[in-house]
Amino acid sequence: MFYSNIGIAEKYDYLEEKFRKGYQWLKETDILSLPEGSYPISGEDVIANVQEYTTLPADQCFYETHEKYFDIQYVVSGRELFGVRGREGLTVKERIEEKDLIFYEEPLFGGNVLLEEGDMIVVAPEDAHKPRLIAGEPGKVKKVVIKVAL
Repeated sequence: MFYSNIGIAEKYDYLEEKFRKGYQWLKETDILSLPEGSYPISGEDVIANVQEYTTLPADQCFYETHEKYFDIQYVVSGRELFGVRGREGLTVKERIEEKDLIFYEEPLFGGNVLLEEGDMIVVAPEDAHKPRLIAGEPGKVKKVVIKVAL
């Protein structure tokens, strides 16, 4: 699965070499044994960030986007709801340039995707996303966010 809008469907090649390196790393790496941290896959172009956390209520999370990277968000264990919507029309709440991170005020409408063990979603810079959401009850999640440079 990847989430996109028809206006940008042909803008990006989700199977170009950088993406394939990320997908291959996910398949071949024993992620369960890895501690939290950052793992370079291909220099600064493709980086895996291993995270562990407990999911949160929606009012404690925010929609976010990135200008320089795609995210491949892959759930290793646990499950979460993952908010998605286009960023167009959203109101910026905060910019953290050094982390390539833009947070937004909560919009009136957005959708959710359920991500369970083995599921992934690829989000482009145009895709606002709201990760770490409770799916039923709060739960532990181990996830890898692979950053793929534009």
